[in-house]
Amino acid sequence: MREQLAAFEGYLREHQLRLTPGRRRVAEKLISVQRHVAADELMDLLRKDRTPVPKATVYRTLAIMRKCGYFDAHDFGMGKKMYESTAGRNHHDHLYCISCGAVLEFQEPRIEELQEVIARRHRFTPVHHSHKIFGYCARCRGKAPRRGGSA
Repeated sequence: MREQLAAFEGYLREHQLRLTPGRRRVAEKLISVQRHVAADELMDLLRKDRTPVPKATVYRTLAIMRKCGYFDAHDFGMGKKMYESTAGRNHHDHLYCISCGAVLEFQEPRIEELQEVIARRHRFTPVHHSHKIFGYCARCRGKAPRRGGSA
């Protein structure tokens, strides 16, 4: 947690931005939750801790945190971004439950290798990527529409 907070503070100093108490609380909370969290949920968590932060401060801080390189945002197409801390973590991809919103992380070396093969084949230099699979988690599988046809 300290490394991420120090990186965020360093980024602020480097860009002549202040580390306000609100920015610090947002950063500390996002680092501490250790899961994907939407901005509105982050605000709820801060309120529950009795350390509320204005909505504008939360959104501005999250944008700054992404730029410092230790935090990421994912758009799962549900009208809100989900934020996560990435420091000290290996690259991973996501499974997103379209019923309950659960986000499951996975790593699969074969997918990573195949992406590299495809990029080389097309003489393409990848910078970053995000792989997301949308469907139903084990708890929500019964809510999934039945697929037509024979398998």
